[in-house]
Amino acid sequence: MKKLSLAVLVIFMATVFVTGNALAQAKKIEKFGEDKRATEWANKKWETSTQKFTMRMSDPWGGILFHDMAQHFCDSVKAASGGRLEIKLFPTGAIVPAMEIFEATSKGTLDAFHSWPGYWKGKNEAFVAYASVPYGLDNEGYNIWYYERGGREMYDELYSRFNMKPFFCGNVGQELGLHSNKRATKLEDFKGMKVRTVGWYMDILTLLGVSVTPLPGPEIYLALERGVIDGCEFSSPAANVPQGYHEITKYVIEPGVHQPSCQFDVVFNKAKWDALPDDLKAIVEICAKETQLWSNAWQENLNIEALKIIGAKSEFVKMDDATIVEFAKVSFKYLDDLKAKNPDVKKVLDSQEDFKNAFAPWREMRKGLAPWPNADVLKGKLLH
Repeated sequence: MKKLSLAVLVIFMATVFVTGNALAQAKKIEKFGEDKRATEWANKKWETSTQKFTMRMSDPWGGILFHDMAQHFCDSVKAASGGRLEIKLFPTGAIVPAMEIFEATSKGTLDAFHSWPGYWKGKNEAFVAYASVPYGLDNEGYNIWYYERGGREMYDELYSRFNMKPFFCGNVGQELGLHSNKRATKLEDFKGMKVRTVGWYMDILTLLGVSVTPLPGPEIYLALERGVIDGCEFSSPAANVPQGYHEITKYVIEPGVHQPSCQFDVVFNKAKWDALPDDLKAIVEICAKETQLWSNAWQENLNIEALKIIGAKSEFVKMDDATIVEFAKVSFKYLDDLKAKNPDVKKVLDSQEDFKNAFAPWREMRKGLAPWPNADVLKGKLLH
């Protein structure tokens, strides 16, 4: 009887194992998602080129922090290529004036440049959409949209019209609001103010009754000091501190609705890019992504101390919610009008809005679990 029971038990266990294994196989989940590059590179024969290349690059930054991003990229390329590709970053103005780097690279006078795409608004309004859009994409959004939602392909096509090849290469996150000598929290408070800003925000503020002037960076401090302007926006807290705006203004008006994210690029002359062997092209692309990641972490960390320095001299004030919404209404109307006039702007902004809509459910589900300090969470601070 015991032997029979043992045999039955063995058969039962074997049946369970086989059945369970079959069920496990039946429940096997198919692969979800795909790295497109893995497919493109699957059968690629990589050969290490022996030829050395040297390129000349410039930027419009002078001595401000954004120059460090350009240098970081050049250093990464040199290290990763073992010195086979050296991109020499020349001081601003050493080869051509700051705002002539686009034309110089297009023509081949320069081999490459680093910039904020919004500067090339006069070439095509669509460039601003890749730099920062009022109430537009944040750093996370730009990365997802550019790398995974067709943004890169559209960007390549836009720059190709000017004989150039671009890559996203640096993001410093949301910008600070307005350094101002006038306190403004409601829409009517802004009317009649004299403000320095650039890009689409310049036009939007004008629609709101603000007197706007697009002063270049070196002229802003003096204009504030002399009362030529009441306020200014420039960039992130870390980039603004060296400019000293907080030393001569009373307030910082938040949030920086004009630039939820500040995106930079590195751009190559197309002929010089095409001359590079495939392994060096891959290194450039990877180093641009590395700079994109590093720059945001670096800059946001610097903002911690920068805000302390600014807050010691200026008072932070926040626009009320109704004002933020009214700003949005005016901004969206302006952008809709712009889209109606410029097909390139429409193409890019519609693509970004499609992404925002697609991502909205997940963004909503994540809301309420922001990484605030533990003590704040216990007091009920939850919203992102």
